[in-house]
Amino acid sequence: MAKIIDGKKLADTILTNIAKEVAKLKGRRPGLAIILVGENADSELYVSKKEKTAKTVGVDTHYYRCEAEVGQKKILEMIDFLNKDEAVDAIMVQLPLPKDKGHDTDEIIKAIRPEKDVDRFHPKNIEPIKKTCNPEFILPPVFGVILEMLKSIDCSLGNKKVVIVSKSEIFGGSLAKALFCKRARAEVCRPDDKNLISKTSQADILIPVIGRPKFIKKDMIKKGAIIIDVGITREMGSVYGDVDFEDCKDKAGYISPVPGGVGPMTVAMTLKNTLELYKRRKIK
Repeated sequence: MAKIIDGKKLADTILTNIAKEVAKLKGRRPGLAIILVGENADSELYVSKKEKTAKTVGVDTHYYRCEAEVGQKKILEMIDFLNKDEAVDAIMVQLPLPKDKGHDTDEIIKAIRPEKDVDRFHPKNIEPIKKTCNPEFILPPVFGVILEMLKSIDCSLGNKKVVIVSKSEIFGGSLAKALFCKRARAEVCRPDDKNLISKTSQADILIPVIGRPKFIKKDMIKKGAIIIDVGITREMGSVYGDVDFEDCKDKAGYISPVPGGVGPMTVAMTLKNTLELYKRRKIK
């Protein structure tokens, strides 16, 4: 029976430490600006959790909600305003943006000042991760989640075979580099890879990020493997991960559940990044 990686418990520890540090700060508190476009139920839930959790640790939130039809120009103007706002240390645009509304996600991400980019996917933040292993770089929240989860079970990445199943080359490739910096042997493959099962079944650590409920079955995993399930899908009021938990739990060594795994940890790591960006701006 696999041991559970309890994301909620880990998140509570991170949030407690953030709250203690914020309580000691002098002057204004860290500020996180959140832009939500449209009425996606999942996005609204994520934003609500971030807002509520931010209040509990003393991080100020600036919430900007826009109709799905808001134009690209208006969003860029909003980001420009927040880039200049001294009370805002971190900016995030909740993704995905509404479909078929003419929004250019890449342009919107690039519009955020790199030093205020809390999700760390601005080209100036993601490119250095691919090129160097500088420990001072702030990682995207999900990357930080994965490393924290592995740390919590005393998993050394040295020479471990890691397989990331992802549809995004930017996400998968950047995560692989971050893990390589910890001396892992990381590989990225798409869910439609004809050799997928052969690759995933050799992984010491398997990280699916595809948004396909119960996609990963026990015949796809190595006995005793560590599985960090990043995929989240909502169907008919229920939440599912990319991993078929019931099918895999007796074969895996460790597994992060959905819900209660990566989700609460991502919120905590977003706020941890916010605090770090605040401190770096204050130092300047």
